[in-house]
Amino acid sequence: MPDPVTPTPRHQRKERTGEVVSSKMQKTIVVSVRRRFPHPQFKKVVTTFKKFYAHDEKAEAKVGDIVRIVETRPLSKTKRWRLVEIIERAEETAQVTA
Repeated sequence: MPDPVTPTPRHQRKERTGEVVSSKMQKTIVVSVRRRFPHPQFKKVVTTFKKFYAHDEKAEAKVGDIVRIVETRPLSKTKRWRLVEIIERAEETAQVTA
């Protein structure tokens, strides 16, 4: 009698953590994800940024928030990610009127 095989998740979805750089669209945010790695030849640490368009159903993320996004089916021409949670809220800056 064979051993019962433990089921594996059908799809392992990619997750990224980044900062919201734009939330001006309806139900869409732009998340900038920072990646640091040593240069293959020169070994200096290089920082690169990549922007991801993510679906924000309730429009709750604001510019400056640190969020976690997960890969999903194509929702539009450029949108392939979905907002999972807001890890850290951006501090509100008080506007000074002179």
